[in-house]
Amino acid sequence: MRFILMGMVTKESEAAAAPPTAEQFAAMQRYNEELAKAGILLAAEGLTATSKGARVKFSGDKRTVIDGPFTESKELVAGFSIVQVKSLQEAVELVKRTPNVFPNGEAVIEIRKLMDVEDFGDQFTPNEEIAKVKY
Repeated sequence: MRFILMGMVTKESEAAAAPPTAEQFAAMQRYNEELAKAGILLAAEGLTATSKGARVKFSGDKRTVIDGPFTESKELVAGFSIVQVKSLQEAVELVKRTPNVFPNGEAVIEIRKLMDVEDFGDQFTPNEEIAKVKY
């Protein structure tokens, strides 16, 4: 199973306040390298502040572009990792071991399973070309 681990935005990360210390950065790097060597970590990226982003709102055929920053910062993703583990519980245990690199010590990491073909049920029959893609 693949899970996305989403580090949620904090006031500090959205304001581009103090970045992690060298020690915090090194601890996170060691942690990520350990997971990558074990074949667990598939991807890991940080995201810039929403002030440097945009949203596209869909309403029927209409598209509206909304420039950042976005006000509901408690619901925004600041970075993510994609891991491959056997269960949600294993993903939870990985996250509990993650070094806390947030200056004020407060952080939230949301864990969500990435959908696989099996998650769509029997009514879904994948296109042959799509079926060839290996995750």
